[in-house]
Amino acid sequence: MNNENDALNNEVVSLQSFGAAETVTGSKHLLQTPDLNILVDCGLFQGMKSLRERNWEMPPAELSAVDVTILTHAHLDHCGYIPLFVKNGYRGKIYMSPPTRDLAELILRDSAKLQEEDADKANRRGYSKHRPAEPLYTTKDVETALQHFVTLEPGQTFGLNDHICFKFFPAGHILGACSLEINCYGKTIVFSGDLGRYHSELLPPPVHPVKADFVVMESTYGDRLHGADDPAEAFALAIKDTIFRRGNLLIPCFAVGRAQDVMHILWRLKNAQIIPQSIPVFLDSPMAASAGRSLLKYADWLTLPPGEAVQMFSGVTINQDYRLTEKTIRQKGSKIVLAASGMLTGGRVLEYLKHYLVDARNTVLMIGYQAEGTRGRALLNQVPEIKIHGQYYPVKARILGIGGLSAHADQTELLTWIKGFEQAPTEVFLVHGEPCAQEAFRVKLKDELRVPVTIMKEGRPKLLFRINRSELKVLPLSEMAKQHPVSPVEG
Repeated sequence: MNNENDALNNEVVSLQSFGAAETVTGSKHLLQTPDLNILVDCGLFQGMKSLRERNWEMPPAELSAVDVTILTHAHLDHCGYIPLFVKNGYRGKIYMSPPTRDLAELILRDSAKLQEEDADKANRRGYSKHRPAEPLYTTKDVETALQHFVTLEPGQTFGLNDHICFKFFPAGHILGACSLEINCYGKTIVFSGDLGRYHSELLPPPVHPVKADFVVMESTYGDRLHGADDPAEAFALAIKDTIFRRGNLLIPCFAVGRAQDVMHILWRLKNAQIIPQSIPVFLDSPMAASAGRSLLKYADWLTLPPGEAVQMFSGVTINQDYRLTEKTIRQKGSKIVLAASGMLTGGRVLEYLKHYLVDARNTVLMIGYQAEGTRGRALLNQVPEIKIHGQYYPVKARILGIGGLSAHADQTELLTWIKGFEQAPTEVFLVHGEPCAQEAFRVKLKDELRVPVTIMKEGRPKLLFRINRSELKVLPLSEMAKQHPVSPVEG
């Protein structure tokens, strides 16, 4: 099973990771078959500089042979490399759920815009080592990539050829996020994607495929539990204490997913009069506002009662223009500010940090996962100062972390998901996790499932199975196409 040379045989199916292998970013998983090479996710590396620099490298030779790309969800570490992938020569289709299509466009356009703005700022202020500084990709590159997008509804089986088909299952991580089931030469391979919570603020729990011979599984929180407490209680305490100290509460959050969860929590707290209804709430992220509108468009993906998705926006001031950021910072009196990005890697939240970190009355409330090497992880690790745009800022504000609002399943929920198959898979491959989390989860899975568990190493192919052509049956592709027509969406 570990003979890497077998993966080169043209009558085998193998798996190879080119990102999210012993790290949580840059998801790119290549399923290699004799007839088609399928790339699952196409994300950017984030976090440590050594990882981010890899986004600028030419893609591995194996990725030049990709025929089909399938996207599990719209977060940047899963979709953010697509414009570069297309720019470097990819000409195939990119399949995803309808909400993922809308959110991926928002995220990619925002990513390109931020890169263009950062490059321009670096050139004007001279803090880049590159002359001139250039964006990783541009808005024009995004426009070209969008033309490759194709949407498929969850549960819809779509055939790629006579022996390979796939379908999506909602994963509960963010709106549109899905696990992926690939039926391949008589075997079933399931990619979990990023799995959500079983008790989410807005989304139903993950929907589970029936069977799997092989599972490629995320392990972000493979060594941790989130706790059973309602995160709204922690929010209320942080808000009340910050108001008492006449400070401001800054909540860095991902524009897609966490921002909408936080808005709903704040609406609940105000509606129940647990926090003052008069406390101003600012959403300083046009992308988060657009993502919120997607909640209304895809209300059937949510667990909210009718109308509640609209009500949660009441009382929230949305800063569409960057100039309003400065106005909000200068506004006197306590306020709550939601701004992207969630791990403080860029975006408007950095302008708030510059002003709020230096004041002990303020609170920075960290929610969700903070990758190694990010400013978010550094703040949680209680560093005395943070570097932003070439300058250091002392950390005097109070830094709090709330784990219960994470979009990722914890260890118990991951185990619940993997045990949901009719029978245990033949083998499990762990991706999307830091080494300590993956090793803890590997041991836990091996003890509880009694199956081989492999932690994927980047660039190392793993043999899944050998193909016996004499036993293969042709899939009824014509019937699939007739029952489930594909809906290509032009950019």
